[in-house]
Amino acid sequence: MEISNRWRFLFRFLLYIAGLFLIALGSCISINSNLGISPVSSLPYVISLIAGLPLSGCVIAIYSIYVLLQILILRRQFRLISLTQILFSVVFGYFLDLAALVIGDFSIPTYAGKLVMLAISMVLIALGVLIYVSMELMPMPMEGLALAVASKSGVPFHNTKIMVDCVVVGSGILLSFLCTGRLVGIREGTILTAILVGKIIAVLRRPLAPLLRRIAFGSEMAPEETL
Repeated sequence: MEISNRWRFLFRFLLYIAGLFLIALGSCISINSNLGISPVSSLPYVISLIAGLPLSGCVIAIYSIYVLLQILILRRQFRLISLTQILFSVVFGYFLDLAALVIGDFSIPTYAGKLVMLAISMVLIALGVLIYVSMELMPMPMEGLALAVASKSGVPFHNTKIMVDCVVVGSGILLSFLCTGRLVGIREGTILTAILVGKIIAVLRRPLAPLLRRIAFGSEMAPEETL
């Protein structure tokens, strides 16, 4: 039984890492679509463009702020182990670099093609979030912030995910105009992703959540309906 539990934990960890890579892959596809980066990386991306800094470094810095916000929201309910979100933010930053190498300059011409790329990126990001959150190991800071809001408000995660995405995108837009006088890094695709990814998660959750729990935990029953 002990060996079985260890293998299950290893499998959960591998699925967790796979989920992070799917999010990074979706983010890079959204960059190549030229319709705006996904909300999960929008604020770090805007800052990287304004300051001329590497995206991976900006991701780590901004995600650390998201962890601080979780502390302020949850207070005594915040667990010290949740500080490892910063460590996984470093991993995600490197995954962004890796995904950019994998995708390269791939792009589909015409606006319709760009919309197809945007749709693919949204599905990949939603699937990645669903997978890694379902593993119940450690949420990434942006999803951790949405989960913290959900925990305090009682609002379902997929709805707080939409809210947090929209606030982050709005912050990126404001910072963009304040620092450059124009909009950089954020376009209609960013707004669509902020609105739709949470809804896609809700759709994917119905068929996939029981399967993921059966694979990871040997049961389809979730202790709490967080997604």
